[in-house]
Amino acid sequence: MMRAVGAILLLAIAASIAASQPPPLRVVSRVDLEKYSGKWYEIARLPNNFQSRCGSDVVAHYTTRSDGRLNVINQCRKPDGQIVQARGILRKAGDQKNNAALQVRFAPAILSFLPNVWGDYWIIGIGPDYTWSVVGVPDRRYLWILSRTPSMSASSYEQALEIGKGNGFDTSALVKTPQRIEERRTRN
Repeated sequence: MMRAVGAILLLAIAASIAASQPPPLRVVSRVDLEKYSGKWYEIARLPNNFQSRCGSDVVAHYTTRSDGRLNVINQCRKPDGQIVQARGILRKAGDQKNNAALQVRFAPAILSFLPNVWGDYWIIGIGPDYTWSVVGVPDRRYLWILSRTPSMSASSYEQALEIGKGNGFDTSALVKTPQRIEERRTRN
């Protein structure tokens, strides 16, 4: 009798854990990495520790490499006006079947063999002609909405939000990123 109760209790716990797990993240079916290369402006993000010093002007520059990976330079402006940069590499994740499931590394190359230096970077939405992108991670802790321009149309932003919501992200927690880069250029 006690064994049966124990087994039922274990099954209930396992079912509870499985029910609390979000469904798998849905990535786009394929990404043309040549088209994805270039400059992206961060429009909004879920707050995170590694970007806590970024006050505005968050951009990412991607360039293709001959080995199929992408170089990435992320930069932002701190509240004191100083520009900070982080250089990294994007590679295909997992089984290499879908190039929209990527991983990024900002640690030195010598540490590449360590699995925890690679973070997930999954492209879950792409706008027409690669005008905007939605990037998230499977555990739903990080989400970014990116655009080729410093601002997005309301309809494109709504489409990006719907992709985030549809993938189980709390889009109500998104923080919009001030983009003052273009303002500074036009004044000078």
